[in-house]
Amino acid sequence: MLREGSLDYPTLVGKSIASTQVLWERTLAFPGVVEFYARLPGQTITDIGRRGKFLMILLSLDTLLLHLRMSGDVRVEAQEMPIALHDRLLVNFDDGLRLVFNDTRKFGRVWLVGDAREILGNLGPEPFDDELTPLEFYRRLHTTRRQLKPLLLDQSFLAGLGNIYTDESLHLAHLHPLTPANEVSPDQAERLLGAIHQILEDGIRHNGASIDWVDRGGGFQNYFRVYDRAGEPCPECGSSIQRMVVGQRGTHFCPTCQPLT
Repeated sequence: MLREGSLDYPTLVGKSIASTQVLWERTLAFPGVVEFYARLPGQTITDIGRRGKFLMILLSLDTLLLHLRMSGDVRVEAQEMPIALHDRLLVNFDDGLRLVFNDTRKFGRVWLVGDAREILGNLGPEPFDDELTPLEFYRRLHTTRRQLKPLLLDQSFLAGLGNIYTDESLHLAHLHPLTPANEVSPDQAERLLGAIHQILEDGIRHNGASIDWVDRGGGFQNYFRVYDRAGEPCPECGSSIQRMVVGQRGTHFCPTCQPLT
């Protein structure tokens, strides 16, 4: 998310870019630094949006895409502010403000592209897309035998879900992470889609989750049902929450509420 100082991020619309500074070159996924420096100044922000996990800053000629990954953060501040630890990329506006991409773990990336579909074209539907009805979600699940946990993390199947929100959604829907997708019933598919909606809405309401040493101002970690709670009691039945690794991702579930049938 954009983190503001005393500003609300929609005020960036209409601002003209004066210059940029790449402080860690690998943050820039595309293009190269020389082209980035030459191409971005002079463009104006026309809109700000999101697609899946990507923040989209629409410009007069191009689109600036940012993916925060695990520890990325974006803030808006005055240009005279000192550069902070872990700042990776700066975009300076002609009014004295700047947009800063900060990333502790260096996993985040930035793209400057003429057509956002070059990067976003393979993303699946958004969870709140009106066309993703329970029936359509059920149909999509039944196109594969993949297990639910890795399938829901696959951004080409459904855009926007990460590890935390997948574990939380599967628990709320009472579905085991290893359930083959094509064995999900219509009622279970509807319940899972509704759970995804509820968990995402809860996460948005609490400004996301802040974990590890990276404090991004979120509070959703205080409301986790199962994620990162291995050995603790399930909030629904009291059974001990278990942890396993699925597709190289730590996965948390309740063996009682989420039986593998």
